[in-house]
Amino acid sequence: MSIFQKPVVVVSKCIEFAYCRWNGYTISSDVVKILKNYVEFQPVCAEVEIGLGIPREPVRIVLEDDNLKMIQPKSNRDCTEEMTNFAEQYLKSLQHVDGFILKSQSPSCGLFQTKHYQSAKKGAPKLQTGPGLFGRAVLNNFPTKAIETEGRLTNFRIREHWLIKLYTLADFHNLKSSKSQTALVEFHTKNKFLFMAYNQNIMRDMGRIVANPQKLSFERVITTYEELLNILLQNPPNYTAHINVLMHTLGFFKNNLSGEEKAFFLDELEKYRTGWIPLFVLQNLLNSWIVRFNEVYLKDQTYFNPYPEELMNFDLKDTWRGRSYW
Repeated sequence: MSIFQKPVVVVSKCIEFAYCRWNGYTISSDVVKILKNYVEFQPVCAEVEIGLGIPREPVRIVLEDDNLKMIQPKSNRDCTEEMTNFAEQYLKSLQHVDGFILKSQSPSCGLFQTKHYQSAKKGAPKLQTGPGLFGRAVLNNFPTKAIETEGRLTNFRIREHWLIKLYTLADFHNLKSSKSQTALVEFHTKNKFLFMAYNQNIMRDMGRIVANPQKLSFERVITTYEELLNILLQNPPNYTAHINVLMHTLGFFKNNLSGEEKAFFLDELEKYRTGWIPLFVLQNLLNSWIVRFNEVYLKDQTYFNPYPEELMNFDLKDTWRGRSYW
């Protein structure tokens, strides 16, 4: 059984933690609710922290001369400087963080779909969408962390990539703290198939760094390795990359499986390729063979268990099919 580090995740406090939305309500999220047992949450409400109170008159983002401003229309209060200063101070105070779950479309915490208006006046047109002020600071200060909104995490593929990135970064942070070259070798070895799915070329470059033929210091090796790790985890794998890893894994069992079993696997692989079954069906099938044939090397591969198994079985009204919205 894999032992996972508990990631540190900053979360908008209004999501399952407090009744602190502008209207005094809270946001329900099955994802956050379930994750409470598996991550260390650090809740924050940026709007309350700058003194806007609960409940409060809503604020909006105004785009003025290419600058974003946070305005409270009813009072005409300009909260831009207060929010910007709080965001910078709060984020700098974090000793360590692996990821963020922020309130979608919020003028403070939003990441991608917050409305930016022409003015604070009622009926002013929307000019564009983008981040809120706190969300923008998060993206600028922590561009390599696992960052998502609670809304997008209801999409299976987005959630899967976010969880893989989150738990990989948490494990890597623990490795960095150990300052052990042996631990780095073990980290890279157990993640080889996972990294192969994300980017084979970068995975090979990382392997050469781990080999360290120049006998560089651990600090130099780990810094270069981390830079490549962050690039590798930036985008999720496509289905062809997963098929490559699955076929590579199948090769470990070529002398153990019957012709019928191999044919069944290839049929299931075709169903995955055409979008009829999710990836974890094939991963579970391979996992059963790993146990059955006691394939020791594969038992440790994170590709088959990249995060706690309980998080693969969300009872959510979402789907693994359809658009991923990246």
